[in-house]
Amino acid sequence: MEFYASAAPGTEEAVRDELSELGFRSVRLNRGGVPFFGDWPEGWRACLQCRTAQRIMAVLGRFPAAGPEALYEAVRAVDWTCCLSPRHTLAVSAFVQSSAITHSGFAALRVKDAIVDQLRDRCGQRPDVARDEPDVRVFLYLNQDRATLYLDLSGEALFRRGYRLGAGEAPLKETLAAAILRLSGWDREQGLVDPMCGSGTFPIEAALWAGNVAPGLFRERFGFERWASFDATAAATLASLRGELRASAHGQHPGITAMDIDEAVLEVARRNARQAGLRLRFRQAAIRDLRPDGGPPRLLVVNPPYGERLEADPRLYQEMGTALSRLSGWRLAVLAGSPLIERAMPLRPSRRHALRNGDLPCELLLYDLA
Repeated sequence: MEFYASAAPGTEEAVRDELSELGFRSVRLNRGGVPFFGDWPEGWRACLQCRTAQRIMAVLGRFPAAGPEALYEAVRAVDWTCCLSPRHTLAVSAFVQSSAITHSGFAALRVKDAIVDQLRDRCGQRPDVARDEPDVRVFLYLNQDRATLYLDLSGEALFRRGYRLGAGEAPLKETLAAAILRLSGWDREQGLVDPMCGSGTFPIEAALWAGNVAPGLFRERFGFERWASFDATAAATLASLRGELRASAHGQHPGITAMDIDEAVLEVARRNARQAGLRLRFRQAAIRDLRPDGGPPRLLVVNPPYGERLEADPRLYQEMGTALSRLSGWRLAVLAGSPLIERAMPLRPSRRHALRNGDLPCELLLYDLA
């Protein structure tokens, strides 16, 4: 079975490296995601273990689809009883470009028609469509009249870990935070500081990664657990896999410090960390008060305010640049959504990665302070 780990723009290398490190087979880099291969339990394992991917999907087929009827017939030829019965609900979405079918909504409708018509003919009833929380999610990618059909294993997007009890004004998605930590080159042995931690996403994701705690263990349920084919045998296999992952988690991490100027926001981060079973160091302080403490150099990772929900603050950026210039020997990973952030930094970045934080374009700027 071929699977596909979808990736946020700019994080594909992080997803590829993670899947390779986790031992998945035939991992290769694609724009927008990373294909890999295995049996169904390998797809379940990816949902449980992968920190950086947005979703895990199974590739059900690739076929020419030069028009609505060709698309309908090809989709109807797939055996949908593997995941659907009339008692299940269904949602279909589509992305279309450079094809005879030009409207993604129409393409999704033809896919839905083919699926429910097959179930009606085989079972005498058709499944209902549910846009919110369906049992089965299907995605069509149609480019130059070539279609790829995906079945989503994740259910809710994988950034929804299950430990977050509260969030700040503009929370960073957990999957993006995990990808940034990997792109920063953090070795999981060096200490880490986040001086603007907000609800604690960077520190929590860092501690879980360092402690080998699979992020999916906090989730109550994945999409594949709602399929018609997910029987008692499959449930026992999944339970065994969860047990193995719990046993391999050691929970140890280097010193991780979460700072924020706002005590109320810091308390949200504390509650999230407790929910994740973590003990981190929390400190109420402004970034201008950050100074070396005589310990070894660490990684500083920071997501300064910017964008629509949090306004850019040039004075804050200048204070940040001044404070960070004191951290001789440290590595800095700065998520910059405003050019003013880079201008305030004390030197040029050694590397940069173009990313997107939701709908906002941004850059990950990496610095090695001599």
